[in-house]
Amino acid sequence: MAIKHWISAIRLRTLPLAVASIGMGSFLAAADQTFDWKVFVLAGLTAIFLQILSNLSNDYGDSIHGADSVARSGPSRAVQSGVISAASMKKSMYLLAACSLISGLGLIIYAIQSVQDFLIFLTIGILSIVAAITYTSGSIPYGYKGLGDLMVLVFFGWVATIGTYYLHAHDMEWVHFLPATALGFLTIGVLNVNNIRDIESDKLAGKNSIPVRLGRKKAVWYHWLLLGGAILLATLYCLQTGKGPMQYLFLIAVPFIFLNARAVKIKTTAAALDPYLKQMAISTLIFVLGFGLGQIL
Repeated sequence: MAIKHWISAIRLRTLPLAVASIGMGSFLAAADQTFDWKVFVLAGLTAIFLQILSNLSNDYGDSIHGADSVARSGPSRAVQSGVISAASMKKSMYLLAACSLISGLGLIIYAIQSVQDFLIFLTIGILSIVAAITYTSGSIPYGYKGLGDLMVLVFFGWVATIGTYYLHAHDMEWVHFLPATALGFLTIGVLNVNNIRDIESDKLAGKNSIPVRLGRKKAVWYHWLLLGGAILLATLYCLQTGKGPMQYLFLIAVPFIFLNARAVKIKTTAAALDPYLKQMAISTLIFVLGFGLGQIL
């Protein structure tokens, strides 16, 4: 089977989100001089495995449940188009779940200092794997109930940022929920672009995403609120911690974020909107890099 089909199914353009989620917590740790390279590498590897698992599961689940069909206006998916069989995709999901578990175990064995923390992070890791699989797969996929946005906030925002910081520093600062939530909002923004693009085919398949529930016009306002909220929360964190003007380096991402918000409003066809999935993911990475460097500097 052609490797290009697997590369397409992996959806490389979404992987900056995995790096960004681990990067946010790691930058905060570096600013507090508790950064550990081994934690960063193992956490990053685990996050990438989970992101790929989520992407493959999404391809499989949407094809099984009918969201990926001839009516879908977005790019063709591997299982739906027949270039990868459902059985092969399911095997790849098992493989990625195993890789995520092994990598995650290596991370917590290295970083955790107590049995209690080990059990907590092991539970979080297992829940992360389950969440990656059951977004569109399984008998009750939560993505079809409009709960995808909430799960993204929990796992890409709070768990990834606060959890990664804790693995570095063995401590937790509640103020870090401000940048963690900001990152969660931006990551939901990526999902929202995807769901606005697929709104018509999702309606036909009974996939009740937030844009399906709200309608396109309100989903665009929701997108602006997410992106604006992320900038506001990051600003509040800087005002709260008061470390100096370099903290506001994340503002370099604002033009790119605004460009995405504007595109979601004016681009009404799937083909025109599709490139802004990658653009939003890269904008999120730029935001995290600017924020993190600002904290260190």
